[in-house]
Amino acid sequence: MCGIVGAVAQRNVTPILIEGLRRLEYRGYDSAGVAVVGAQGELQLTRAVGKVAQLDESLEQQPNEGRTGIAHTRWATHGVPAERNSHPHVSGDIAVVHNGIIENHEELRAELQAKGYVFASETDTEVVAHLVFEQMKDGAGLRAAMLAVLPRLHGAYALAVVAGRESQRMLLARKGSPLVIGVGIGEHFAASDALALLPVTNRFVYLEEGDIAEIRTGGYQIVDAQGQVAQRRLHVSSLSADAVDKGTYRHFMQKEIFEQPTALANTLEGRLAGERVLEACLGPKAADLLARVKRVRLVACGTSSHAGMVARYWFEQIAKVPCQVELASEFRYRDPVIEPDTLFITISQSGETADTLEALRHAKGKDIAASLVICNAPESSLVRESDIALMTHAGPERSVASTKAFTTQLMALALVMLLLARRNGLSAEEERRHVKSLESVARVVEAVLQQDRQLQKLAERLMHKNHALFLGRGAMSPVAMEGALKLKEISYIHAEAYAAGELKHGPLALVDEHMPVIAVAPNDELLEKVKSNLQEVAARGGELIVFADREAGFKDAPGVTVIGMPHADELIDPIVYTIPMQLLAYHVAVLRGTDVDQPRNLAKSVTVE
Repeated sequence: MCGIVGAVAQRNVTPILIEGLRRLEYRGYDSAGVAVVGAQGELQLTRAVGKVAQLDESLEQQPNEGRTGIAHTRWATHGVPAERNSHPHVSGDIAVVHNGIIENHEELRAELQAKGYVFASETDTEVVAHLVFEQMKDGAGLRAAMLAVLPRLHGAYALAVVAGRESQRMLLARKGSPLVIGVGIGEHFAASDALALLPVTNRFVYLEEGDIAEIRTGGYQIVDAQGQVAQRRLHVSSLSADAVDKGTYRHFMQKEIFEQPTALANTLEGRLAGERVLEACLGPKAADLLARVKRVRLVACGTSSHAGMVARYWFEQIAKVPCQVELASEFRYRDPVIEPDTLFITISQSGETADTLEALRHAKGKDIAASLVICNAPESSLVRESDIALMTHAGPERSVASTKAFTTQLMALALVMLLLARRNGLSAEEERRHVKSLESVARVVEAVLQQDRQLQKLAERLMHKNHALFLGRGAMSPVAMEGALKLKEISYIHAEAYAAGELKHGPLALVDEHMPVIAVAPNDELLEKVKSNLQEVAARGGELIVFADREAGFKDAPGVTVIGMPHADELIDPIVYTIPMQLLAYHVAVLRGTDVDQPRNLAKSVTVE
C-alpha cells in the first residue's frame, strides 16, 4: 500500500511520476520504484529502498524515458523492505503497481509456480503481474487480460497496469483502495491521491468501488462492477500545486499545528447562524433524521478514535443521548448489535481507512437511522458510501501524525452533538452559550500557540527520557491518550495514557524520578480530583508537568512544572489542551532527530486491514 502515480502522455513521463511520488511522501513508505515503457516497447524498471530521493539518484545514473509509465511508494505488508519487494512488479513486458492486499496470493502463487513462473519477490502483488502476462501470452489484449484476472483476486486493490506491447494505454482497477484519474489535454494520469497530480491537472474523476478504467492520451473509459460503461462526475479541484508546500515552516506537522485557528474557523463556516447550529449542515432531511435518532455509535481508528472518545462525553452529558465508541478494527468481528434508532458515525481524516470503511458497510446492512461520516476528504470512499457527510474543511494534512484533522473532527462532532441536544430539550440559552464557546476556539488556540517557545524549552528536558505517562480525567482522558500517541509516534519515546483516577490501580508502580508524568488539568468539576491524583505522583518523587488553567491554582514547586493555559469553556477544553500536546511532541521529535513528517513504520492513509 501507499502511493500510486501513472501517466500516459505525449512527452517523457518520468519527471511527472517522480514529482507525483514526492507529493505522496507524506503517506509514509519504505521504498519506491518506477517503470516506463520505452519507444520500442521495452520496460525500463528502476527501484530503490529508502526515499524518493534515492530513486531519483538512480534515475540520474541510468535515465528512464518513455510516454507511458507507473510509479509507486511502498509501505511493507508482504515481504521486508527490499528492492526485490518494491513496486512496480514485472512479468515479461507487464508492469504492475498495487495498493491493498491480495488475500489469496499464496494459492495463486502455487498455481503459477506449477506453470513454471519464478517469483522474484515475497509480495502478494507479483501474482497479478504473472496472471496478466499468462493471459496475454495466450493472445489476450491488456484489457481482456485484466477482465479475466480481476475476478480471481480476493481482497482489496488499487491497480495500475501497463504492457510493453500496448504502450499507449494503461489499465486501472479499484476495489477497496482509492484511485483517481487525472484528466489532461492529450494526456491522462492516475494516482491514489489527487494531490500527486496537481502539477499537471486540476480535473479529476474518482473511480468507484469495482470500477475498471482504461486511460490513453486521447481519453479514458470506465466500466463498472456490472461490466457496463459508466460515467463518473468530473471534479475540478480548487487546490493549487503549492497548496501542500511547507512554506516557511521546517516540517508539515509544524505548519499544520499553526494552521489550526484557520482550520477550526473553516469547520464552523456556514454552519452557524443567529447563535445556533444550522440543521441544514446535515443535509435537507436533517430534521427527520434527528427526530429518529435515540442513540449514537462512533467508530474510528487511531487519532480519530480519540476524537470519538471525547465526543462520547458531550453526547451523553449535554445531548443526553446514549453513546458508544468502537475501534473500527475490532467492530465487525463480534457481529455487534446495532439498534434501529442509531446514528452511526464514522470518523476518518482520509476517508479511505479500510477498517472504518468495512465497519460502515457492516452497519449499513443493519436497520440504522443513518450513517454519518466526519471527514476531511470530500471525494473519499467513506463520504461516497455514507448517507450524510460533514466535512471538516481542515485543508490538506501531509504529516503522518494528525493534528488539525483531529481538532477539526472535534469541532464537527460538537456541531452534531448540539443538533441532537436541541432535539432533546437543550434550551436556546444553553445552545447560545455553547455556540459562543465554539466561536471562541480560534482565538483561544492562537493564544496557546504563543507558548511555542516555552514548550520548546520544556522539550529539552524530555528529549532524553525513554518513557512518559499522560493523565487526564473526564473528556480530558482521551486528550491525554492523544498526547501520548503523538509523543510515541514521532519521537519514538514510549508513552502511555490513563484516566488519572486509574493511577493508583497499577501505573503508579512505574512512577519514579525517571518517569515524567504529564497531566492536563482544566478548571472543571473534576479539578480537585485531578489535584489529588497528582499528589500521588509528587509523593513518590515523580516529575510532574501540568498543563493547567491559569485560574486552577497550580503553582511551580520542586518536581512540578506548571504550564499556564488560557481559561476556556469546558466544551472546548479538549481542543485547547490538545494543542500544547502536539507542540511538545513536535519539539521533542525535532530534538531527537527523527523524521517528524514520516515516522518509521507508519502510513498516513491506512487502506489495508
